[in-house]
Amino acid sequence: MKYFLVIDEGTTSVRVISYSLEGKILAIKQKEYEQIYTKPGYVEQDINDIIKSLDRCVLETIKELGDDIISIGIANQRETTVLFTKDAKPIYNAISWQCRRTSSLCETLKQQGLEAKIKAKTGLKIDPYFSATKIYWLLHNVPHALDLANNGKLLFGTIDTYLMYYLSNGKIFKTDVTNASRTMLYNIYSKEWDKELCKLLDIPLSMLANVYPSKHLFGYTSCDSIFKKEIPIMGVAGDQQAALFGHLGINKGDTKITYGTGCFILTNMCEDYQNIDDSLITTLGVEYDNKTNYLAEGSVFYGGSLIKWIRDNLGLIKTAKESEACALAVKDNLGIYIVPAFTGLGAPYWSPEARGIICGLTAGANKNHIVRAALEAICYQVNDVLSLIAKNNKLNNVYVDGGAAVNDFLMQFQADISNMQIKRPNNIERTSLGIYYLLALAYGINICDLVKDDYNLIYPLMNKKERENLLDGYKKAVLKALNN
Repeated sequence: MKYFLVIDEGTTSVRVISYSLEGKILAIKQKEYEQIYTKPGYVEQDINDIIKSLDRCVLETIKELGDDIISIGIANQRETTVLFTKDAKPIYNAISWQCRRTSSLCETLKQQGLEAKIKAKTGLKIDPYFSATKIYWLLHNVPHALDLANNGKLLFGTIDTYLMYYLSNGKIFKTDVTNASRTMLYNIYSKEWDKELCKLLDIPLSMLANVYPSKHLFGYTSCDSIFKKEIPIMGVAGDQQAALFGHLGINKGDTKITYGTGCFILTNMCEDYQNIDDSLITTLGVEYDNKTNYLAEGSVFYGGSLIKWIRDNLGLIKTAKESEACALAVKDNLGIYIVPAFTGLGAPYWSPEARGIICGLTAGANKNHIVRAALEAICYQVNDVLSLIAKNNKLNNVYVDGGAAVNDFLMQFQADISNMQIKRPNNIERTSLGIYYLLALAYGINICDLVKDDYNLIYPLMNKKERENLLDGYKKAVLKALNN
């Protein structure tokens, strides 16, 4: 059986999804790995755990389906940073996109008046979220790292780069434009690593991978890898851009919201990057067949992970699925608001120093009110971003995906508080589908001929006054979080 193999490497697990030529999912294998919290605000991952999880998923897939793999594609968590030697050995844990350890460095860069310059080149705000300051931290805090880098013996990669390097036994040192655009080192307009920014942060250009379109023959797996033969790697994209492509969001105004560990809101602006609000970031979309798309993006750091916190840290629910029943068990939030700024706030506030709060508690509150407030908090944060994008642009289609998109309460409240119709697909598996589309295109399949999933339409039902009152309460809660 011939099939496409998609590696979806996420924040908490790796999944290997196999697709038939026609786009039917044949198998899904998934293995979780731990986040490592060494200090408040510090988030790391053991890259060896990620590799072991990937190996197990691939081997289980081949055992079930055979090894007649047409090509391989990779979607990955984007800003997470790995430094490794040329024999593929990491010199330190991967620093997660969620990590805020470089907050003080980012503040210094801002005080030096560099924010406008960096935004003009990379489309990004100065923030610990992105890779550049993580690289700087590693070079200056891991023994001998800077010497290795200056001697051309140390490499940087987002996870896609490291996986390709590993699978090819060091023959592929590449990335794609979507991942490069998340580093705060890549000029998204000239399409090259920016020498001035690299010099500013003492990052040698020799550490940086060659950058290619998302649909590209990146190279082949090594015969002595887990695949045991050469298989072409034909598609690579950051997970959020891949998800938008998985909705075939290729027209101006097409928007997707992914409800995962965080929430990521991306709108396709095509070539109209000048019309993106300054509080948002500009990033590159999936590039294929010489088509460059600029995206307006806002990120919510704590989405599904807020529900995980409610479950694991507070013990209010046993499973994430229970959150919907809890929310529906009460008629409202009883004036309770949660601002989950555990590692700062992203768009539109960009405040690394903000801290999480629960406010409005009264004696009548019970666990259901708090769980409901947590779900609502996700929607408020998403609405902040949608409002900024919609201020200057028409949103044609608003798609949703991700694990939490199955929560009916969450989706209805999102439609209500944003006063927008949203489209939820029957198959919420969009990230890997976007990579499948890249592989199918490279194989010569016209993806427009493929049958698209039917979408369920969710309409706003809340009246204007109730919406305004809820938003007012949320804004007051955010001010408290910002002033913590």
